[in-house]
Amino acid sequence: MFLGTYSPKLDDKGRLILPAKFREDLAEGVVLTRGQDRCVYVFSSSEFEGFHAQIRQAPVTSKQARDYLRLLLSAAHAETPDKQGRITIPPQLRKYAGLDRELAVIGAGTRAEIWDATAWDAYVEANEAAFSETAEEVIPGLL
Repeated sequence: MFLGTYSPKLDDKGRLILPAKFREDLAEGVVLTRGQDRCVYVFSSSEFEGFHAQIRQAPVTSKQARDYLRLLLSAAHAETPDKQGRITIPPQLRKYAGLDRELAVIGAGTRAEIWDATAWDAYVEANEAAFSETAEEVIPGLL
């Protein structure tokens, strides 16, 4: 499970060093793709295969499902981290997420997310009040 928030920097070649706690789970390969809220999703290769299997069950007659699948897969990029735990974020994904040098890499359970650090701070600020008000109706049985 991916947990926590980390602050790596993007180098001049568009690479970042994965947080040490994430490296073992991602060592066999990663899939990077568009995330919702203008971030980059980082899945292990095996997790992405399972995720893809689930979403591909949506009917091809559903425009919403087709649109989602197109946007998700057209931006997907698979690679294996190097010996230092570095991955390259393709230019198209860097542009999509507005990534500059300062990043926030967060654990989101089954995936990690890469955010521009300023965008992440703004997201937390905008959503913290709603988080504190989350009730059982939103996540049944949790609270």
